[in-house]
Amino acid sequence: MIKQKPAISIYLYAFFAMLFWGFSFVWTKIVLDYLDPISIIFFRLIVSSFLLYGFITFFRRKQPIHRRDLKWFFLSALFEPFLYFIGENYGVKFSTATISSVMIALMPVLTPLAAFVFLREKIGVLNILGIFVSFYGVLLMVTGNGFSLSTDPRGLIFLGVAVLAGLFSSVLMGRLSRTYSSLTIITYQNIIGAIYFFPVFMIMEVDSIQNIDFTGELIFSMIMLAIFASSLAFIFYVNAIRGLGISRTNIFTNLIPIITAVVSYFYLDEQFTLNKILGMAIVIAGVFMAQIKLKHIKGIWRKSPKS
Repeated sequence: MIKQKPAISIYLYAFFAMLFWGFSFVWTKIVLDYLDPISIIFFRLIVSSFLLYGFITFFRRKQPIHRRDLKWFFLSALFEPFLYFIGENYGVKFSTATISSVMIALMPVLTPLAAFVFLREKIGVLNILGIFVSFYGVLLMVTGNGFSLSTDPRGLIFLGVAVLAGLFSSVLMGRLSRTYSSLTIITYQNIIGAIYFFPVFMIMEVDSIQNIDFTGELIFSMIMLAIFASSLAFIFYVNAIRGLGISRTNIFTNLIPIITAVVSYFYLDEQFTLNKILGMAIVIAGVFMAQIKLKHIKGIWRKSPKS
């Protein structure tokens, strides 16, 4: 029996998810000049939830949630968006957009272990080699001349929380994707996430929004975060997981620092060194290495319905 390779659209889903997330660090850094981290996340989730729920309602794409799966939805939303966005936004606040994206790129190194432990998902030698090659590229970007990790340790701690939260969220999203479409998963994750953030927002930051100057830059960046980073990126990501599995999809996460570094250079005036360029080339090489001559993986989502 001939083994089918993943369609090109699956790889495009993975790439565009990482593209939007790469931009998201820059958009977040811009919005942090106007809003506090919790406010950013709460408004971002509110807008995204309305957009997604309106879409699945208008186009009749709503799926009933089985009572037995409610705990998985609430647990998944606890990890992401709740814990993940707390870690990411405070990480960006206390460091730089590029350092934040580099820290998030640690997820592919840890994901295969989690996928094996929780899902028994196999991973080939080239997958592993590609992970370490691309991670070496990330390290080269970090340790190059003019670029140092001498940043506020709070930023690294918060980003570490984001990495772990994203890791566990990936496992839970994979479980849910066996039954529900990506639209359903992301819509209800965002709604539940907004519910989680509401009391935190009311206690910590509700008073601070009275003095916000709603400039065009703020509104544009918030819309981009809500539509592209909080909605489309996650939908694309879940679709990619279905076709490639958690481990292979998260290898693409190493593209995020490249995208963020380039965009930060133009929009945030962050330094762009020769080591960064070399590191980006190595990251890309590792990503492609991990995608070639792979053994067929009987992923648990291959029998899942199309979104």
